[in-house]
Amino acid sequence: MSETSQPQVVLITGTSRGVGRNLAAHFSRRGDHVIGCSRQAIQWELPNYEHFALEVTDEAAVRQMMQAVGKKHQRLDILINNAGIASMNHVLLMPTETARKVLEVNMLGVFVLCREAARLMQKNRYGRIINIGSAAVQLKIEGEAIYAASKSAVVSFTEVVAKELAPFGITCNVVSLSPVQTDLIRGVPEEKIGKILDRLVIK
Repeated sequence: MSETSQPQVVLITGTSRGVGRNLAAHFSRRGDHVIGCSRQAIQWELPNYEHFALEVTDEAAVRQMMQAVGKKHQRLDILINNAGIASMNHVLLMPTETARKVLEVNMLGVFVLCREAARLMQKNRYGRIINIGSAAVQLKIEGEAIYAASKSAVVSFTEVVAKELAPFGITCNVVSLSPVQTDLIRGVPEEKIGKILDRLVIK
C-alpha cells in the first residue's frame, strides 16, 4: 500500500504468464487495482484486475491504455516493466531480425511505458517505476550477447531517467533477476542453468 494505506493503481507488463502473472496475483491479493498487459488475451481472472492485449512497442496502443487508466482511476502509482523476450544464440548465429526484436521489446518497450506512465504519474507528483533487469548483464553469459545488451541498456536508461523524474516525486529503479523457471528459459539446458547459479553469491 502507499503512504496513505489506500489501494494503489499498479500497471504490470507481460502478465500473461511467468513472473508477470505472479506479480499481478501478488498485488491483487493486497487489494490493489491491477492493470496488466501482454500480447495475448488471458485465460484466467483475478480480483481487481483488468487486462489489455497489446505490444509494448506499439506506441499508439500504449497511449490508449494509459488514457483508459487515467480516465478510470485518475492516477497511476506503480509501473513494473516486466515484459521481455530473449533469444539465446551465439553472436555468429543471431539473425538480425531476431536481434532487432529483442532490442525493441526489452529496451524500446521500457522507454515507451516509462514515458507514458510518468506523464500520468506527474499529475499527482507520485510514482514508482520498476524495470526488470537480468543477471545476464553482470554475469556476461555466453550466448546472450543481444539479450544482455538490451538489459544493460535498461540499466543505463533507468539511472538517467531516475534523475529526470525525481523532481516529480517519481522514483525509477531496476531489479535484476537471476534465472527463474518460466517459459523464457524453458529451452536452456539444465547444465547451463546450473553453471549460472553456481556463479551467484546466493544460489
